[in-house]
Amino acid sequence: MPFTVWNGPAPTTAALQSVTTGTAIKTMLQVATPSTTQIQILEWGFSLDDPPGADGVVELLQTDVAATVTAHVAATGFVNLDPNGPTTLMTVGTSASGYTASAEGSITATRPFDAVSLSSVSSESGLQYVRTFMPDDRPTVAVSRFLRVRATTPTTASDMRCWVTFQQVG
Repeated sequence: MPFTVWNGPAPTTAALQSVTTGTAIKTMLQVATPSTTQIQILEWGFSLDDPPGADGVVELLQTDVAATVTAHVAATGFVNLDPNGPTTLMTVGTSASGYTASAEGSITATRPFDAVSLSSVSSESGLQYVRTFMPDDRPTVAVSRFLRVRATTPTTASDMRCWVTFQQVG
């Protein structure tokens, strides 16, 4: 069953809010796999309300250490694309699944799945990126690991919305 998760709480009476990237590396979204279930990434993407002030990068990667984040709520933060499906098995908490990191942690191992270079183009009002992985190329995040969307915008912060669509495996 596929799930989609964003870098913010699920919208209710207001639209999904964008979150500032800051001017240092920042985990915008983190998904923690439990010890019993892997995830396979189907698609991911982001939009920036304003272009960053200098070249930056947005990464999709697996890490071995959690960032400290605002915790997601399993029942509402992870949207099951099957209206009759169960809630996600992903782990939630401030050192598990969440968004808007306040501390990055000391990562010792990563598996990068995608990286997007951002160029500063003043005539643009914003940037958007979407990648759909083909069935034979879909990255799998191992058990007890962390999938992160990280942004680095070195000189000027930008407001970002990002998301990942995944399916639980095993």
